[in-house]
Amino acid sequence: MYSDPIADMLTRIRNAANSRQNYANIKKSKICLGIANVLKNEGYITGFETIEDGTGQGLIRIELKYTLDGQPAISEIKRVSKAGRRVYGSVDKLPYVLNGMGIAIVTTNKGVMTDGQCRKDNVSGEILCTVC
Repeated sequence: MYSDPIADMLTRIRNAANSRQNYANIKKSKICLGIANVLKNEGYITGFETIEDGTGQGLIRIELKYTLDGQPAISEIKRVSKAGRRVYGSVDKLPYVLNGMGIAIVTTNKGVMTDGQCRKDNVSGEILCTVC
């Protein structure tokens, strides 16, 4: 049993990308589905699908994306807010990842979105992770 589903998801994606696998299977939850949706919309993964595994919870199968020379599209994915230390950011304090070349994934009262979308909608929230 794991206590942090977001950290588990990011670790599974990181490990699958480093070993050049096509898919990463993650336990399904609403927050993980939101993160997968943001990664798909931003072009870091090819797609994802939900799979019923007989346990009632289900899985999310994430199809990883690679460049033409075989490098993963996600070069770095880091957890920012942890279970023991939550990190919240107001609109003007949201980080710029690699000077705008990466994204920060933020959970808000309007759902899971990128830092750019938060600035556009003028909402703040908990910074879950950074991706570049």
